[in-house]
Amino acid sequence: MAAISARNLSFKYAGAESPSMENVSISIEKGEFVILTGPSGCGKTTLCRCLNGLIPNFYSGELTGDLEVDGVNVSGKTTAELASHVGFVFQNPENQLFSLSVERDVGFGLENMGVPREEAIERIQWAMRATGIFNLREKAPYELSGGQQQRAAIAGILAMRPSILVLDEPTSFLDPKSAEEIIAVIAKLSHDIRLTTLLVEHRLDIVSRYANRVIVMDRGKVELNGTPSEVYNDRARLIGVGLPRVTMLFHLLRTAGFDVANPINVEQASDDLRRLLTK
Repeated sequence: MAAISARNLSFKYAGAESPSMENVSISIEKGEFVILTGPSGCGKTTLCRCLNGLIPNFYSGELTGDLEVDGVNVSGKTTAELASHVGFVFQNPENQLFSLSVERDVGFGLENMGVPREEAIERIQWAMRATGIFNLREKAPYELSGGQQQRAAIAGILAMRPSILVLDEPTSFLDPKSAEEIIAVIAKLSHDIRLTTLLVEHRLDIVSRYANRVIVMDRGKVELNGTPSEVYNDRARLIGVGLPRVTMLFHLLRTAGFDVANPINVEQASDDLRRLLTK
């Protein structure tokens, strides 16, 4: 059973002249780590908002097509009902942190779900340890760095034990080092607990090494869908996808007549160059 299954999914915001998303059909299997990318305004965030019921419950408009998450048809379901299936991490972590301590923030969702106290404490501690912020549990969110805030936001979602984790550009407010650390944490969790992960991201240099698959959207439609090596090509570049720099370098080498592959990270590129030099 697919963790996420969309068939001919379309949405037009109220008052908009054209759909923000049109006839999107995708299937994401349980445990996959998938990057969703594309130029600004291509429909990525709109698709994510459908997964946890923000559309149409909080963003009015015309929604058509079929969508299932974790085996549940989202039609008629509230965001609260979908919260145990889909965890949503917003672009700016400050939008999800508002308590006087990290520990209380991480437990906020569990309080709303009515989880028994002993179980809630266990989940909170597990989530904070998993994201590496247990030592920050008594600090106020405003005392944290951007990377620490993002970890706290992720911990709050993980504590609710969703089957699917959706992250909308979680590295946008972070420096490169913090961004790499956050993505590594997400990838490890995805692997360790078989968490289905859909990551909206433009910084493909950082995230591509962890992805099973990349979906590229443009003008509300899915244009490319495959492994990173398959998707990172001229068509993706013309759409406006910022390909990893090492991939661009090897594209230039192929253009110059060298028989090289299509690496997505420096380690793959190094191996390919060694093979090329030993021929």
